[in-house]
Amino acid sequence: MAAFGSPVVFLEKFLPRVRHIEVQVLGDLAGNVVHLFERDCSVQRRHQKVVEIAPSPNLGEAVRQRLLDDTLKIARAVGYHNAGTFEYLVAGDEHYFIEVNPRLQVEHTVTEQVTGVDLVQAQIRIEQGYELASPEIGIYSQNAVRPRGYAIQCRITTEDPANDFLPDTGTILAYRAPGGFGLRLDGGDGLAGTVVSGHY
Repeated sequence: MAAFGSPVVFLEKFLPRVRHIEVQVLGDLAGNVVHLFERDCSVQRRHQKVVEIAPSPNLGEAVRQRLLDDTLKIARAVGYHNAGTFEYLVAGDEHYFIEVNPRLQVEHTVTEQVTGVDLVQAQIRIEQGYELASPEIGIYSQNAVRPRGYAIQCRITTEDPANDFLPDTGTILAYRAPGGFGLRLDGGDGLAGTVVSGHY
């Protein structure tokens, strides 16, 4: 009552061992919706995603197909248009809907890497009124989207090991960008000297 102004009690099922799986979608203004498969973001620290991998490893094909099918059903039922992420908890062979993030997320890049779809461009063109099957977007059917290989994203954070690894602030003294075959780096040049503030 004190926290929410209501005495109603809401109970949820306790799931002791779960995976956090999210499905990327695109929907246009004409009602066409496609999924771009799933990402596994189960590796988290302090409720923040640390590692993203697409497609999700060791996810049974039957569970994967139900996730993807249910995502399309939900998106169509609400008339979803835009790029978005539908998030689930997966426990064994069951999945439970969490939320929809009606925007691109930081981890959209792993989906781009495995599908070859430029999600930023698609999102802009959808809002300009183009349909998914238009030459400007080029997703002519769900079958046209196929994952190729795997992609992994790792988030680097500033933490203080002397203070129970709590988030830390300060000046970045040195930065060495990674390199190698198949690497995508969306930023990072010139980070040395950058001040990480408490607002970052």
